[in-house]
Amino acid sequence: MSQDRPWFSSYPQGVPHTVDLEEFHSILSVLDNAIDHYRDRPAFSNFGKVLTYGEIDTLSRQFAAYLLGELQLKKGDRVSIMMPNCLQYPIAIFGVLRAGLTVVNVNPMYTPRELKHQLIDSGSCVLLVVDNFGITASEAIKDTQVRHVITTGLGDMVGFPKGPIINFVLKYIKKLVPDYSIRGAVRFKQALALGQRHALPDVDIELDDIAFLQYTGGTTGVAKGAMLTHRNLVANMQQAGEWLAANDLKLGHEIIITALPLYHIFALTANCLVFMKLGGLNYLISNPRDMPGFVKELKSIPFTAITGVNTLFNGLLNTPGFSEIDFSTLKMTLGGGMAVQRAVADKWKKVTGVTLVEAYGLTETSPAACINPMDLKEYNGAIGLPISSTDACLKDEDGNLVATGEVGELCIKGPQVMKGYWQRPEETAKVLDADGWLHTGDMAKMDERGFFYIVDRKKDMILVSGFNVYPNEIEDVIAGMDGILEVAAVGVPDERSGESVKVFVVRKDPNVTADQIKAYCRENLTGYKQPRHIEFRNELPKTNVGKILRKELRNEPMEPAATAH
Repeated sequence: MSQDRPWFSSYPQGVPHTVDLEEFHSILSVLDNAIDHYRDRPAFSNFGKVLTYGEIDTLSRQFAAYLLGELQLKKGDRVSIMMPNCLQYPIAIFGVLRAGLTVVNVNPMYTPRELKHQLIDSGSCVLLVVDNFGITASEAIKDTQVRHVITTGLGDMVGFPKGPIINFVLKYIKKLVPDYSIRGAVRFKQALALGQRHALPDVDIELDDIAFLQYTGGTTGVAKGAMLTHRNLVANMQQAGEWLAANDLKLGHEIIITALPLYHIFALTANCLVFMKLGGLNYLISNPRDMPGFVKELKSIPFTAITGVNTLFNGLLNTPGFSEIDFSTLKMTLGGGMAVQRAVADKWKKVTGVTLVEAYGLTETSPAACINPMDLKEYNGAIGLPISSTDACLKDEDGNLVATGEVGELCIKGPQVMKGYWQRPEETAKVLDADGWLHTGDMAKMDERGFFYIVDRKKDMILVSGFNVYPNEIEDVIAGMDGILEVAAVGVPDERSGESVKVFVVRKDPNVTADQIKAYCRENLTGYKQPRHIEFRNELPKTNVGKILRKELRNEPMEPAATAH
């Protein structure tokens, strides 16, 4: 890579070329620094209940003491957390990290099959799950290493009388909490109370200790745990923090809307961790899919920042009442997780008066790798500039650098790049080369000012509302259904979610219907992975060695008549 790094000349004023990677020795030292400075400031809010930095400190210490003193966990043990955004989440993750343990974030929408794979693969010995998904947990934990289950209701930390009312409505009115039974399970609040009986020992936490096992799909269809160390996350907090600080953020006073789930790396780092470092208030939205409710909530919050994916912004813009919100306090809108569409960005600027700034990252980069200048006047179609202490280059198929303006595979190097995939050295070697470059699988080009633009994806990955969907997993599930001969899954454009899954199926039993396939997928795949389009074929295009040519299928025009919706 040329050493001039043209992006430096495009950096916003005040953003350094490198960050001080020695300032903090763990995520906890960043947290403790925030607690020292902002102890009485609000840290997290949900359903109207606010927890201060001091309260997060106390409660996370109680949870850590429970894990170490009561459950006798040892440094490095894995704790799986399966919850939507709620006050229990920051208490739990900071408690797990205080105890020198590793957080395994779990998508609460997983089916029992998907959850079981992640529990077994991570070797988690503890599972914390919200009641809404207790039935999934009860089916999945058998034959895993999970020895302890902690359960909680969504309203449990909200206080009286609102908390019990929330739990009652969810279970008996909205019917969102099926009955379940897990032998020996402990309630979250009981765990906190038990933690008070134990002194929290000093735990030696080092920068290279694994803080999070953050699962991401693989081209093989098997979800892999990206090992994100304290160093990775601290570096990304420093990098993103410097970038955002150039946007006139006021330490201790910012309010960020956290609608993306904290189990997703984008919200985990950009919202929870970065704004914790800045002493901000994370306003947790538990159910952003309820757009009218979400908009109603936004009307009462003087928020200064919001992050999201294209589909979230598009949904808000198309919800009655959104344009009537007072946006006078809004300073920053950051989009990532999937491509931001120009039409959405233009409409966002028109309605809110604030530019929708696009960023780029991966689970494997903790996640931020490139961010556009926060003072961008208009949406520019780029994923931005490599952030402080980050190198980027574009390579061709032979590993040679490509010229400015030419397309190559985007490769990233920096302190935020993962340690590797958990217990998968072969998979790690496929993406991390000997020189430390992470090969992203995304095809991009760079202009003379150092701005990068994504052109296409090298992988067959499908991106649904910011979530990675890998064709092999879909194909493996459907191929396991009676009456199916062959199946190929591809992504097709979708106005609502960016892309959606389409499957081409060759039947062994001609009586198999699209509805039967969809029902089977509902049992085995979480919502965003389920095919929205099913097309039956007599045969699938293949190479001379029999490999199905997904690319040919993906490039075919959509034929509504042949598509089952």
